Amino acid sequence: LATRPGIALAVLEAIQAHVPDRRHVDLDTGIAALAQRLADHRLSTSNDPAENARILTNLGIRLSYAGLHDQALPATQDAVAIYRQLAADHPETFLPGLAGALNNQSQVLSDQGRREGALAAIDEAVTIQRQLAASRPGTFLPGLAIALNNQSTMLSAFRRLGDALAAADEAVSIQRPLAADRPDALPDLAKSLNNQALRLSNLGRREDALAAIEEAITVYRRLAADRPDAYLPDLAGMLDNQSGTLIDLGRPEDALAAVDESVTIQRRLAADRPDTFLVNLARALDNQSTTLIDLGRPEDALATVSEAVTIYRRLAASRPDAFQPNLAGALNNQSNRLSDMGRPEDALAAISEALIIHQRLAGEQPDAFLPDLALSLHNQSGMLSRLGRRKDALAAIDEAITIRRQLADAHPGAVLPVLASSLNNRSVLLKDLDRPKEALAVIGEAITIQRRLAAEGADVFLPGLAMSLSNQSPKRGRR
Repeated sequence: LATRPGIALAVLEAIQAHVPDRRHVDLDTGIAALAQRLADHRLSTSNDPAENARILTNLGIRLSYAGLHDQALPATQDAVAIYRQLAADHPETFLPGLAGALNNQSQVLSDQGRREGALAAIDEAVTIQRQLAASRPGTFLPGLAIALNNQSTMLSAFRRLGDALAAADEAVSIQRPLAADRPDALPDLAKSLNNQALRLSNLGRREDALAAIEEAITVYRRLAADRPDAYLPDLAGMLDNQSGTLIDLGRPEDALAAVDESVTIQRRLAADRPDTFLVNLARALDNQSTTLIDLGRPEDALATVSEAVTIYRRLAASRPDAFQPNLAGALNNQSNRLSDMGRPEDALAAISEALIIHQRLAGEQPDAFLPDLALSLHNQSGMLSRLGRRKDALAAIDEAITIRRQLADAHPGAVLPVLASSLNNRSVLLKDLDRPKEALAVIGEAITIQRRLAAEGADVFLPGLAMSLSNQSPKRGRR
């Protein structure tokens, strides 16, 4: 409708007034087209820089929601440029708009895999929000907390785990008193607690992470009791996170109870609004499958992840750009479950399909999908090895290592742990191929990386170091 030349602009403006403010998987593409059409018209008739910046900010958000990141970036960059010029002359009036535009720019850059630019943008946004909150805390502390949460996510992507947790802790410390005085601030507190839990988990502080998750769940239960349509999806997502943390703490029965509740909620939501909530159901089923494996129920785990694959296939058939990455991830997990069931040929078929998807995605958007391509190659190598195809397995792991070396140059904190894992597997394959000197050199490199990570980071890296040290011994190693 938005692209039809004969449609009156007044009609399109009336439609825009009723579109949802948040993401909506069914409508985002159409809303983006509507926003583009109206933005083109408004920008052509407006001589007000502040109004133009507002139009461009909204357009960038809508294009980003639709996954059109390459189109969203110019809009957000133009908005930042305008607000920066306006704020230079009138800081009190336009610094808030500049901070918001920088926050949006950071999100778009992150979605494109341009993490350095994303971190620089959110760092500047946080600096501005601190300045604003110092003079008017009642108005600007909520914005500072939001920016800190986004900064925490970006810092975590660079494996700056301590800095990421500090930002998340500060966001929670801001939002607790706000939520105590203003119930409308409870959703933001719950989001901050979720972010804090992720950062704590990254540092191996799983008990503390669980406490944050459980507090967030308490908040979401309260919110969902009053407004189930608005907050049941968030409650289900937090239950998913709780399940993963309980698994890490060695409590698989409790983890299954949490993810079962999540799946139950997601099924109910998906039954009413499948186009919106099927993707969340698939994600919960994927997590449920992992929990069932930990409880020694491989048949149920395979059935669950296979249902997730079926859902993602359906979604990817209608919106491949949006859902093929999810399908590839579920196929990766399905491959592991098939391998657990002693079906290596089927496991190889599943991982090979995932690999084909990731090769195409990485060809189109290398910054975003090269890490996923490396993971699929790593996993395909394992399946080929199980089938006795060790030369093919070596070729796959070599390609994974090549990609991960390339990525580690730019993002060492994020990539070195998985590079060490691939090197570990390559060493085992070289041993199996009777190439012991090469195997010893490769495992030595893995150990060097893992010693460094264990010394710099947290105890979370010690199990990988122990495995590599075991594989360094003359006997055949473990993958």
